[in-house]
Amino acid sequence: MIENKQFYINGAWVNPIAGKDHNVIDPSTEEPCAVISLGGEADTNAAVAAAKAALPGWIATPPAQRIEALERVYQAYKARAEDLAQAMSVEMGAPIEMSRASQVGAGLYHLKNFITAAKEFPWEAPLSDQDSGTRIIHEAVGVCALITPWNWPMNQITLKVGAALVAGNTMVLKPSEESPLDAVIFAEIMEAADIPPGVFNLLNGDGAGVGAQLSAHPDVDMVSFTGSTRAGRLISIAAADTLKRVHLELGGKGANLVFADADDKAVKRGVLHMMNNTGQSCNAPSRMIVEASRYDAAVEEAAAVAKSITVGPASEEGRHIGPVVNEVQWNKIQDLIQKGIDEGARLVAGGLGRPEGLNKGFYVRPTVFADVTNDMTIAREEIFGPVLSILKFETEEEAVQIANDTPYGLTNYVQSTDDARRMRLARQLRSGMVEMNGQSRGAGAPFGGMKASGNGREAGSWGIHDFVEVKAVSGWPA
Repeated sequence: MIENKQFYINGAWVNPIAGKDHNVIDPSTEEPCAVISLGGEADTNAAVAAAKAALPGWIATPPAQRIEALERVYQAYKARAEDLAQAMSVEMGAPIEMSRASQVGAGLYHLKNFITAAKEFPWEAPLSDQDSGTRIIHEAVGVCALITPWNWPMNQITLKVGAALVAGNTMVLKPSEESPLDAVIFAEIMEAADIPPGVFNLLNGDGAGVGAQLSAHPDVDMVSFTGSTRAGRLISIAAADTLKRVHLELGGKGANLVFADADDKAVKRGVLHMMNNTGQSCNAPSRMIVEASRYDAAVEEAAAVAKSITVGPASEEGRHIGPVVNEVQWNKIQDLIQKGIDEGARLVAGGLGRPEGLNKGFYVRPTVFADVTNDMTIAREEIFGPVLSILKFETEEEAVQIANDTPYGLTNYVQSTDDARRMRLARQLRSGMVEMNGQSRGAGAPFGGMKASGNGREAGSWGIHDFVEVKAVSGWPA
């Protein structure tokens, strides 16, 4: 079993001051795969102090040198790609092929996009062509607490660290205690990239401990958090006394509007997207809202696709889905599946319990409910598992009303070959992102939501903007 109890603080691996042991559970086997240490308040104070001490030097480092540092991180990351893939596969259950391609690949993608964006970023520029005497300077926010989730570990770590680093901030990273092993490797990557001591610090801990301490710490200038909406509210409350900046990327309940004129692959594409990463994605299209004339065929097709999806251990090669992350999540998903049955939704695929042949591990049957109404619990709550709800609509106006009738506003989806309709819907849907006809957003496009899905944007130049203050200076020499 892996033992990794140290933290990376001020450029060195140090033993905890007030740590306690925590077992990391392999969700494929339900057995411990590693032991780490969860930090205490003294550890939090040490990490923040290191970041604070390093801030004057790093904030004064020219942008070109910060970009060079990020380029070194990118190269060091590539060299540890397989180590990262293996770590994420065992700790949070991503099938190894998916872990290599998507989980590791997401981090490479974001780092590369930040390098490109930083080279074009207006770090210092005149206010306008007409007013060169007013200078606009983009300056680091300061000491940043970066709190990341277990479901897309490297995706979220690189989105936060890449932007914070190149913008001139110093930072303390607190990864999820469910998936800390990849973060330890990432700290080794930062060390290999020769990032100055104190600029990047890694501190393992839980939300109630280190997470809450960082959120309220008077020497932390910004908290960037990805996780549940409930935890986001608590962080906002904890941060309020010190008026620090808070960036939140929270939950979602994405609507996938499938019109009668959608392409032939629209339903299959929606189901597979929902089941990807075992449904553990905040931007999952978990409500498929189908036009009445296509509804029955869509239900039949969605059920068939779900039944064709195989489930198995994360260590096995192949295009299957793995377990959900832990027992708490497994029980929550089972309860919500039961709630769907109890409230009258029609179960057309999957259901309660583990898939056939799997009697150990946190495996969930790929599940599809039909005849769901938007007042049912499974249509309101973020399930965070491989569970799809299918609803029916008669008119475009009704589709929009159903889609927007949710506390969340992260990603919505539109499937239609009518260009004018897609443009109308893109403007009417209340979400930070709208994806249409399976087309991915471009490199560096902003990621983030509105309403209970959070605030701020990540990726590309938008991600950098979230980690800088804007300073206006008058009387700048011509």
